[in-house]
Amino acid sequence: MNGKKILLIIGGGIAAYKSCELIRLIRRAGAEVTCVLTKGGAQFVTEMTLAALSERDVHTSLWDVGAEVGMGHIQLSRQADLLVVCPATADLMAKMAAGIADDLATTLLLATDKPVMAVPAMNVRMWQHGATTANVATLRARGVTVLEPDEGMMACGEFGPGRLPEPEVVVQHIAAAMSPLRGRLAGRHVLVTAGPTHEPIDPVRYIANRSSGLQGFAIARAAAEAGAKVTLVAGPVNLPTPFGVTRVDVESAAQMAAAVEAALPADVAVMVAAVADWRSADAAQQKLKKDGSGQVPPLALVQNPDILAGLCAHVQRPALVVGFAAETENVIGHAQAKLARKGADWIVANDVSGDVMGGTRNAVHIVTASGVESLAEAPKDDVAQALVERMIDALV
Repeated sequence: MNGKKILLIIGGGIAAYKSCELIRLIRRAGAEVTCVLTKGGAQFVTEMTLAALSERDVHTSLWDVGAEVGMGHIQLSRQADLLVVCPATADLMAKMAAGIADDLATTLLLATDKPVMAVPAMNVRMWQHGATTANVATLRARGVTVLEPDEGMMACGEFGPGRLPEPEVVVQHIAAAMSPLRGRLAGRHVLVTAGPTHEPIDPVRYIANRSSGLQGFAIARAAAEAGAKVTLVAGPVNLPTPFGVTRVDVESAAQMAAAVEAALPADVAVMVAAVADWRSADAAQQKLKKDGSGQVPPLALVQNPDILAGLCAHVQRPALVVGFAAETENVIGHAQAKLARKGADWIVANDVSGDVMGGTRNAVHIVTASGVESLAEAPKDDVAQALVERMIDALV
């Protein structure tokens, strides 16, 4: 969301206090936040607090003469990339649906030509009332993104749907709504593998590698933001599941192969995971112990299933199969050989001799039968977006 501008309209509900954390998270994601505080919202959070968190002026009144000489409310509504109403109360959504413009917030919402997202928060009975149901349907029919509220205990003591989604979830929705790839993979199924595999030697030891899973998770997130159904088969990593992604956790290469098989059919498969090439031929059932002799127990290895090659030869082979090659020398040469050997459509190669594994940046080469495209070093999220853009073009 770097450089994007969010206009945050804060409605009058107890959940308004969560807008403070939402501002912080939006700014951390790289976007600017300008706040519009309704009269009701001001009963729960202060103008000073919002100004301090956003580091921008907070707007509260339609009758600010200085701003309105130049029709400031019109400009305010159109300078943003996205308008977010959070919390969106039953009253505020009713006014939005009816086209009422009796204060700054509702006037901005009626005057804008930019996308609008509403994040509802209210008592469960208010959310389930027929009037609210009709208003939500009206707003969605007009193109407003209305999120579903969470279910849980409310400030009034009742339980049910109506709680404001957590700010982290709201930010994920905002990022998806602002993605330049939004909708371009709608109706497609993208299968992604990510992270390392752990191959047991005994109950406490295993063979592994340094893969963090960051690049694979970033690709899954970018594909989901583009509207795809995404299945993410993840090795043992401690990363949050990207918004809108179905995650399957596995440990070993054999488990990953089974999960990939179960996820088919798919339109695109992006095999980012650093799958261990070998596993112990006979993993011990009990912890191996030193016996004082100084002898090292033998460790016989056997080859793991080749998930990428198997997928390329599969009867349900995806239309686009992308493999990854983490190399420490002769990066492009090894990737070209892997492309021919595996039968993939692309091999995305990178040099991991530095701190790429576990780092936040990457530089990759897209190797295909027709040539090599090298992408400059960038944050892994940016690399993921660039790769997904090229996948979209390849599916056309």
